[in-house]
Amino acid sequence: MRAIGKRLWMATLAAVLALAAAGCGSPASNGAGQGDANSGEPIVIKFSHVTTPDSPKGQAAEKFKELAEQKTNGRVKVEVFPSGQLYGDKEELEALQAGNVQMIAPSVTKLVGLNPAFQIVDMPFLFNSREAVLKFWDGELGQKLMKSLEPHGILGLAMWENGFKQFTNSKRPLKRPEDFKGLKFRTQAGKVLEAQFKALGAGAATIPFNETYVALQQGTVDGQENTFNNIDTQRYAEVQKYLTVSNHGRLDYVVLVNKSFWEGLPEDIRKALEEALKEATEFERQLAYELDQKSFENLKKAGMEVYELTEEDKEAFRKALEPVYAEFADVIGKEFIDGARALK
Repeated sequence: MRAIGKRLWMATLAAVLALAAAGCGSPASNGAGQGDANSGEPIVIKFSHVTTPDSPKGQAAEKFKELAEQKTNGRVKVEVFPSGQLYGDKEELEALQAGNVQMIAPSVTKLVGLNPAFQIVDMPFLFNSREAVLKFWDGELGQKLMKSLEPHGILGLAMWENGFKQFTNSKRPLKRPEDFKGLKFRTQAGKVLEAQFKALGAGAATIPFNETYVALQQGTVDGQENTFNNIDTQRYAEVQKYLTVSNHGRLDYVVLVNKSFWEGLPEDIRKALEEALKEATEFERQLAYELDQKSFENLKKAGMEVYELTEEDKEAFRKALEPVYAEFADVIGKEFIDGARALK
């Protein structure tokens, strides 16, 4: 009886241990409570961004969701959170690194703290054309910049377009560098932008985007720089008389993903998501360009006085802005600056 009892006790213990081992070996969550490729649950991608659902970025995020779910036959579920519903500009990068979201699409300049070379989009009169911008980001130099984020647990997957920046102001036409003297401009935070206006003899004030209209209306600042679409949708034509088509800087986004999450995906799913993102990127870029051009027409109809810089004008600006290049060549990297300048 004792032998039988001992054998029964050992068999019971073995069963308990087996169950415990099975529990430890159950499919693991891949970072944010989403399903596993081997389980019946779909893999969930939380895509957080701060613009509205109807913006080019918002529409492209929804397009990516549609394509990703379609191309993976429902094995992936994309949850899009627009308008800063989950995280604002300041928090979303940390949330991505922590794995609380899997994808974000911040402005390029939000990455300057991780790599100062991302200030390249602020360098004045650097890119010769929209085509040059796309070639830069899709080519070797842009990909090198993207890869520089990997030590921070982030992968850069694509550039989504916003557009070229233009100058507006309420005082006078801005045709030559000397026309900027004594004026004060609203700007985003950034040392390159401060240096840009300083070299032109103008002042700069960092003012939040959502407070810019009032600052222009009240005369806190005389002007600002932005894309046609932002100038249009923010109704700056109501408080700004002069528009200079300068194409002097860029406002664009980078689609980022959590590195460990992305590399932990099954290869076939990752490939399907890459295809979905490629198509969503083409959709976003075309939409952003079309909306920007439509907004340019809207601004002319709104009665803004428009001046388009000639090549001679641009050369005068480049000469006036040489101190900015001297100051930031080593910070951003001569390789990136010379490479971008050479593209047509």
